Amino acid sequence: MVKKLKDMKFGKKAIVRGIDDELKSKLAGMGIRVGKELTFKTKQPIDGPVVVEVNGSTTSMGIGMADKIKVEVID
Repeated sequence: MVKKLKDMKFGKKAIVRGIDDELKSKLAGMGIRVGKELTFKTKQPIDGPVVVEVNGSTTSMGIGMADKIKVEVID
């Protein structure tokens, strides 16, 4: 099932399936690219940052960015 990263549940794994063009280079620097597997760690309340793990590293991003990333949940 494909959904937005911001809508994932805690602890779930997913494969990145799509990223809005304007964010691709910025997210690539964070290790997030189409085809990469990530784990959803946490989302802070009231539209706070989203925290994910990619390649063993933890990174965070604003909810607006997470809204522009499409993932396929695998676990």
